Amino acid sequence: MSYQQFAYYYDRLMQDAPYEKWIDFLERTADCKAARILDIGCGTGAVSIRLAEKGFDVTAVDLSEDMLAMAREKAENQKLNVRFFHQDMRELDGLGVHDIAVIFCDSLNYLLSEEDVYQTFQSIYNHLHMDGKLLFDVHSLYKIHHIFSGNTFGSNEEHLSYIWQCFDGELPDSIEHELSFFVQKDGAYYERFDEIHIQRTFSIETYEHLLQKAGFVVERVTADFLETPPDHQSERLFFVAKKAEKPSF
Repeated sequence: MSYQQFAYYYDRLMQDAPYEKWIDFLERTADCKAARILDIGCGTGAVSIRLAEKGFDVTAVDLSEDMLAMAREKAENQKLNVRFFHQDMRELDGLGVHDIAVIFCDSLNYLLSEEDVYQTFQSIYNHLHMDGKLLFDVHSLYKIHHIFSGNTFGSNEEHLSYIWQCFDGELPDSIEHELSFFVQKDGAYYERFDEIHIQRTFSIETYEHLLQKAGFVVERVTADFLETPPDHQSERLFFVAKKAEKPSF
């Protein structure tokens, strides 16, 4: 699933997102000295640009060409050298080898099958140095079933309003986000557009199994930007995995 019209309003709607917390998580978790970082599911470049500002060598990919266009424009305006590529995270190709790969802001939850997640981990494995780190976050099962399911969210800002309804998806542990946006045009009428986004999550044990199957060693799992292990009401899960030698059979 890639963002379409939503891409043009994403930064306004996400202006309060805790991007600095994702950066802090990266810096305290991995050895970032002179690191080459691969930012997967980069969106409009919020994380990529912050990393480039800190002097990291950043390559970024996303499935949405609209998102990438905005990311490139922001990087160019700030005279930052970030390489942006239009690629599917399941089929990364020709991006070079990196020290760290990140998938932040629950981008991995747009993959709707275990096979897709496994293919993504394999794809990332091939783009990391040995002992390179993969860091990502996902929605917890608790968040899918108790925070999203059946709930409606909304915002009524000047020139832009939205209604965000959440419904149980057809797949187990999935959620359908039905988004309706109302954008003021020419200071008078409002234009409406709608999008549907589907996300799915899996258990901690499933993610760990798929990481190990792809050749990673899981170093730690924490929750909600903290250093503590997840509990039954954690909303966002953070994984740190290291590329290891694949066993030969």
